Amino acid sequence: METALTRLVGIRHPLVQTGMGWVAGPRLVSASANAGALGILASATMTADRLREAIREVKSRTDAPFGVNLRADASDAGDRVRILIEEKVRVASFALAPSAELIAELKEAGVVVIPSIGARRHAEKVAAWGADAVIVQGGEGGGHTGEVATTVLLPQVVDAVRIPVVAAGGFFDGRGLVAALAYGAAGVAMGTRFLLTSDSTVPDAVKARYLAATVKDVTVTTAVDGLPHRMLRTDLVAALEGSGRARALLHAMRRAAGFRKLSGLTWRQMVRDGLAMKHGKDLTWSQVLLAANTPMLLRSAMVDGRTDLGVMASGQVAGVIEDLPRCAELVERIMKEAEGVLASLGSLRSVR
Repeated sequence: METALTRLVGIRHPLVQTGMGWVAGPRLVSASANAGALGILASATMTADRLREAIREVKSRTDAPFGVNLRADASDAGDRVRILIEEKVRVASFALAPSAELIAELKEAGVVVIPSIGARRHAEKVAAWGADAVIVQGGEGGGHTGEVATTVLLPQVVDAVRIPVVAAGGFFDGRGLVAALAYGAAGVAMGTRFLLTSDSTVPDAVKARYLAATVKDVTVTTAVDGLPHRMLRTDLVAALEGSGRARALLHAMRRAAGFRKLSGLTWRQMVRDGLAMKHGKDLTWSQVLLAANTPMLLRSAMVDGRTDLGVMASGQVAGVIEDLPRCAELVERIMKEAEGVLASLGSLRSVR
């Protein structure tokens, strides 16, 4: 199935596996790329040296195009951009709108720039700065998310910009792909659906927790870092929501100390990164620290398998996913479903 997205990045199918921290590592990214989708490597939880190693590991596993997700507000974003350029990565994806200067630097080097956005005005801004495409995430999506549903946000953005738009938030099958195409999207991006594959390195106990979840078990909370964050409802989420400021700060400092040791960041860098994520919000100091070390909370679940201590970011689609296929099986299934839906729609006739 050829779309503006497949032509832009050279993939076989208009599907994107999103860059999920601690989840979208070399194994999942290469499996997604080999299946014909665009795999995106998550770099926010990596040191710069580990990012370079991970890129090379993906290249050792696949010849297909893939991308790397960057935090535009990270203190070393410029250094990471140069790593992508030096390693000749095909696509740079951003969780937040990158600066016009970063976009220009990447484009000059031939890297395709695809920021993720959650509002029409953000799409218009990055398009004016030269972004090649945008991923539009509606409120159904996992992790940090907005309030506007994909079905409302997507057509707004499609009508506002003249670059390919990729829909995210609420997609898991061929029906969703066809629906997104009907709205004018050039493809769909999926996180939770790729997380729940056998190629994902997430521990089996954590995957089982996702599979057991109902739609009502996926919640949005601001208790972690002060920003709307969609995740599975757990005892940790309940504890954070019920904590006073002093207890929350103590909890945040313990978590921050662990992440600082793991990442190599100084306390000053962590606070600076946390403040950069405020986006005008009135955050407590515990939320600033948690904003900076949310990756540590994710790691507890996604790497260590501690569903009692970690955060499990999740799209609402977790409540309707029931299996763990290989990426190749998943992509093939989605494309066959999409073909079937298109054929069915083609048989419809207007009544006069």
